[in-house]
Amino acid sequence: MLKKNHYHRVSTFSLTGNSFYFWFDLFLIIVSISVLLLNLFHVYAVHIDTIVLLIVSIIGVLPVLYSAIKALFKKKITIDLLASIALIFALLAREWHSAVFISLMLASARLFARYTENQARQSIKSLLKLRPEKIHIKVGDKIIEVGIDKIKVGDLVIVEAGERIAVDGEIISGIASIDQSSLTGESEPITKTVGDEVLSSTLNLSGSIIVKAKKVGKDTTFSKILELVEKSQFSKASISSIVERFSSWYIFFTLVGAMLLFNFSHNLALVLSVLLVTCADDLAVAVPLAFTAAIGTAAKRGIVVKGGNFIEGLTKIKTMVFDKTGTLTEGKPSIQKVVTFKNYPEKDFLAILGTIESVSLHPSAKAIYQFVRQKNIKLLNFTSLEEWPGYGIEAIIDGKKVFAGKLSFLEKKNVIFSNEERKMIEQEKNQGKTVTILSLNQEAIGFVSLADTIRPHAVHVLEDLKKNGVDRLIMLTGDNEKVAEEVAKISHIPEFHANLMPEDKINFLKKLINSKTKVAMVGDGVNDAAALALADVGIAMGAIGSDAAIETADVVLMKDNLFNILDLMDLSRYTMKIVHQDLIIWGVINLIGLILVFLHFLTPTGAATFNFLTDFLPLLNSLKLFRLHLHTKPIRTLLG
Repeated sequence: MLKKNHYHRVSTFSLTGNSFYFWFDLFLIIVSISVLLLNLFHVYAVHIDTIVLLIVSIIGVLPVLYSAIKALFKKKITIDLLASIALIFALLAREWHSAVFISLMLASARLFARYTENQARQSIKSLLKLRPEKIHIKVGDKIIEVGIDKIKVGDLVIVEAGERIAVDGEIISGIASIDQSSLTGESEPITKTVGDEVLSSTLNLSGSIIVKAKKVGKDTTFSKILELVEKSQFSKASISSIVERFSSWYIFFTLVGAMLLFNFSHNLALVLSVLLVTCADDLAVAVPLAFTAAIGTAAKRGIVVKGGNFIEGLTKIKTMVFDKTGTLTEGKPSIQKVVTFKNYPEKDFLAILGTIESVSLHPSAKAIYQFVRQKNIKLLNFTSLEEWPGYGIEAIIDGKKVFAGKLSFLEKKNVIFSNEERKMIEQEKNQGKTVTILSLNQEAIGFVSLADTIRPHAVHVLEDLKKNGVDRLIMLTGDNEKVAEEVAKISHIPEFHANLMPEDKINFLKKLINSKTKVAMVGDGVNDAAALALADVGIAMGAIGSDAAIETADVVLMKDNLFNILDLMDLSRYTMKIVHQDLIIWGVINLIGLILVFLHFLTPTGAATFNFLTDFLPLLNSLKLFRLHLHTKPIRTLLG
């Protein structure tokens, strides 16, 4: 069930989402309108009319007064305090009509605020519809229907064409065309068959498959994303927090000003009009509404932003650091050459290498494992295995010590190389290729060279970032200098640092980060988890199915598309533009209202009407963000 956002417009009492408050406000609106109409046509005698107006006035002040007192107990000054004082002043001044009309305006405003906030949450709530309630599982020779809450790890889930997948798991039978748009934002179907991973909430467009459940319920990728998007509503942008702090001081000085005004003028109606005009209730919801709408818009495009603070933070980024593998490059290196030394059999060489690389998550290791698998070479058994991320792997196979990794790693392990072998390895490295060397009993027996490709449009994205205020673009990589230089040259990235271990990346970022310059780190979210957590804004690329990325990064891009970074930057800039417009609109409205009050154009009733009608302007301005939510085109295209 979705948690409620406790940003409030007029009263926390009325915006908890409980249906009681909705019906209370609706009742109050109907009664207030009825009483005012009956009074207008003099249906009752004067003394009865006065009693009715007084009763309705008192009922109207209760929710606002309750919220104000509740906030004061928590040592908070809220807009409700201003509204409560305005209503009490109206009662003291015997402005019965004004009191009822003010109650009518406040109740109407609460209903409208609830409506706009609910609209902002629709994009998030709609995600729940992607989770099937009933699924079919195979138990022995039988197929039974169960509720989604009954599914367990290891169950065999049957997914027919047109059905959504309810678990994260592996296909053990069948072939299907899968639409992953619920997670990635794009609907290009992907053909998946036996051995392939599938994720919850994705749609089977055609075909029939049986999926062995690996993650269920709250552990699935979809559930984690849904939880993050829900929680993101509670993470306030600093500008939103500033508005809250400003509101507290604004209310304090408004109350002090009202008391001074009454002390000099002794005009209760004037003070009441000032209080009604200066209620900053519209601002209290318009700013959070803008951030909520932006987060919902991003979620629809396969971008999870963990709070409004990161929406704002992205507009302040001056330095952006990119990991190379899996970020600027495809992250899917392919085997370019297999070389064995001393006539060592290639099949045996690949069997050993494939065995120890099968346990690693590094892109090069995955490429080697897939290469060996495609050749139908049987893997061996190992009795022990240990990996040093960024360096290499050590294992024991058939009682023999095996090392695989970089040249420097094997040298530290006292592996012996001939001059000719070193020359062959260096030749591959000088061509910008990654070399993984294998040794057996301290003697090198061969190597494989791999090459990666630059992501499409990388040059365009980097150039666009420069044009939009990112002054410094840096690439970090654990690969050698030649590989890094080649990638930097092709992608036009001006600065790069090579031969970095994971701890080197952390130390580099620590030197970059300071109070003046905001730094974003873009990585694949697996090997770069620590760096993503350290940066001011950590952006995980292509994190679909990656728990490390989803949990660590501040922004999660579910698909491998660099253009998503530009889309997000454009969305952030537009959101902040809307927020600043809200502040300007609010300031101008207050100034006009005060001028009209002091020129005696607005009475308390007129001030309440003015406040109610002008409250819509900042809210409507924030709602402009919803037009972006209705489309999947790039933000820049929609903004013209």
